[in-house]
Amino acid sequence: MVGWPLLLLLAEVNAFYLPGVAPTEYLDGNRVELKVNKLTSVKTQLPYRYYVLPYCPPKEIHVSAENLGEILMGDSIENSLYDVRMKANVSCALLCDRTLGEEEKAVFKRMIDHEYQVNWLVDNLPAAMKYQKTSTGAMSYTNGFPVGLKIDGSYFVHNHIQIGLYYHSNAEEFEGSRVVGFEVYPLSILQQSSDGSLQCGDMDDPVPRFDLMKENKITYSYDVVWISSPIRWASRWDNYLKMHEGQIHWFSIVNSLMIVLFLSGMVAMILLRTLHRDIAKYNDMDADDSAEETGWKLVHGDVFRKPPHSKALAVSVGSGVQLLVCSCVTLVFSAIGFLSPVHRGSILQGMLLLFTFAGILAGYTSARFYKMWKGEDWKKTTLLTAFLYPGTVFCIFFVLDLFIWGTKSSGAVPFTTMFALLVLWFGISVPLVFLGAFFGYKKAPISLPVRTNQIPRQVPAQPWYITGTFSCLVGGVLPFAGVFTELFFIMSSIWQHQFYYLFGFLMLVLVILVVTCAEISITLAYFQLTNEDYNWWWRSFFTSASSALYVFGYSCLYYFTRMQIGHYVGALLYFGYMFVISYTFALITGAIGFSATFFFVRTIYGSIKID
Repeated sequence: MVGWPLLLLLAEVNAFYLPGVAPTEYLDGNRVELKVNKLTSVKTQLPYRYYVLPYCPPKEIHVSAENLGEILMGDSIENSLYDVRMKANVSCALLCDRTLGEEEKAVFKRMIDHEYQVNWLVDNLPAAMKYQKTSTGAMSYTNGFPVGLKIDGSYFVHNHIQIGLYYHSNAEEFEGSRVVGFEVYPLSILQQSSDGSLQCGDMDDPVPRFDLMKENKITYSYDVVWISSPIRWASRWDNYLKMHEGQIHWFSIVNSLMIVLFLSGMVAMILLRTLHRDIAKYNDMDADDSAEETGWKLVHGDVFRKPPHSKALAVSVGSGVQLLVCSCVTLVFSAIGFLSPVHRGSILQGMLLLFTFAGILAGYTSARFYKMWKGEDWKKTTLLTAFLYPGTVFCIFFVLDLFIWGTKSSGAVPFTTMFALLVLWFGISVPLVFLGAFFGYKKAPISLPVRTNQIPRQVPAQPWYITGTFSCLVGGVLPFAGVFTELFFIMSSIWQHQFYYLFGFLMLVLVILVVTCAEISITLAYFQLTNEDYNWWWRSFFTSASSALYVFGYSCLYYFTRMQIGHYVGALLYFGYMFVISYTFALITGAIGFSATFFFVRTIYGSIKID
């Protein structure tokens, strides 16, 4: 078991060997396969297969073995005609010639207008373009390269690619060489054929030459340059990881820690001063027995009264616990390298499998609380636990997939994959939910420290600032404030097609989120009980869950300030998936707040003597 010190070290994003990934050694002259992946655009969010453009397809196109995560992400990894061999430099090599008709030109124009990026792979490394940051002057990398450029109404296609490959050799450790870097530099040029050989002209001239609308034939060519590098194979992903600013992440952590310290101080003040004084006063046997009870002890006969819509609350808490455990385990495996961007689609596939098997926890949790409330409709509760959250997400996913099918995008999930998801859901997850519910109902009910009166006590009029809506909206601000900086990087990873690899940071943020949700729910529940309002069940859930409203609001702000989606299907995808993310966030945070408040309330009422 990896200890916490190691997980903290991973936040530094230093190089480490990824378990399950074996390096490949190439002897001099061995073929190094260059594979092509989907075309992606930030403006449409709709990926397409590489060969929808009039490039140079092989006679037989082979699609690489894909996992479930790759298919759901729309990856389409295929072979290519590029002949790349270890340490063999190539200059102005001809790939193929293609004739351009009006239809081919129209496809190129559409792709250039929507700023589509070409994605290649060599030895599992994605192609990257090096550029210089204007603010700091430091060199950084961006994923892929653009299909072409639009300048003053003219369209220029990148028909010549300079490929820079870095290799590392160490005769003492292994035979051959390993690929440790993959850079590309695209050019738009007019090649000339002379004496049977191709002439690419002055490639140092950055001015684009191949005007799509003036030419009816396109020639594709490429250069290959091999460069020796001291970078070891285990460190070859470092350049991709430097796309993020570590200082901003540390600012995120410090910001979140300050919020936690503030909340922890409030909770400590309640527990050590106010609550301790209250319990000592209530337990003072020398006090006048006829003295009128005040504060939270006054509602001891109603504090554990069955909440309205208890079935929905049990289902929500059960699903939230399932999602929380799934998220924690996924983060742990990601931080130690088993699930990472190196394994394309592995994180998404791992989350799906973990969610499926965590169904037993959802069934168990919902059953335990529903039995505590003496609910009788256990079958419906278990069915809702198994189908409500997964069913909502699947329906949204299916409707969005129909829209993607209409655009003929490679992001459309095949119906065979849909069937595989249904098998995971109905064949594994649902039975596990019922199994967990069986164990939950079989156990004795959760013991409560006080009895519930038969006649409910009337709740006195409450000040406006303690009402449910206002306190829940205020309570949601702090959990959101603890995560919003990191949320920016996660959204950039999803929607701007950037790598996210700082799982050490993300684990710390998750711990901070759990502590924040627990403390804010406990604090506001205590203030509510001291005002003799015992209806705390749902409010403890919504106090933390309301932070999802701020997450969705932030996603709307991100859309209008950072995104440039010009296609209605892309906008539907964005808001559809952000709604799913916000819904998931609400269940996780709500379950944390509810569980923490329940144990707090049970503890304090178990600490006093009730006549």
